[in-house]
Amino acid sequence: MDNLFFYSTLYFSLLMLLSMYRAAFGPTVLDRLMGVNAIGSKTTAILVLIGLLYHRVEMFVDIALAYATLNFLAVLAASRYFQKRKGLYDESPFGR
Repeated sequence: MDNLFFYSTLYFSLLMLLSMYRAAFGPTVLDRLMGVNAIGSKTTAILVLIGLLYHRVEMFVDIALAYATLNFLAVLAASRYFQKRKGLYDESPFGR
């Protein structure tokens, strides 16, 4: 069973590369925020899987919940900042 958790963790890590690409090279700010949010969500799942690997789920679930809350608040604050700044959609040099 530990092999399943280990390979699932590796699979999530590989999926994070796609989200990192979106976060780094997204055409708009919204795409970048979605990429960062997806990275945070996958990190939360990886933390729970690591807890299953080490047979200390109760400790890692607490850490994962705290990390998920911080990730949610950070993305919410960033999206609100860019909404107030009116920079969510204007990334082309000529505007819309």
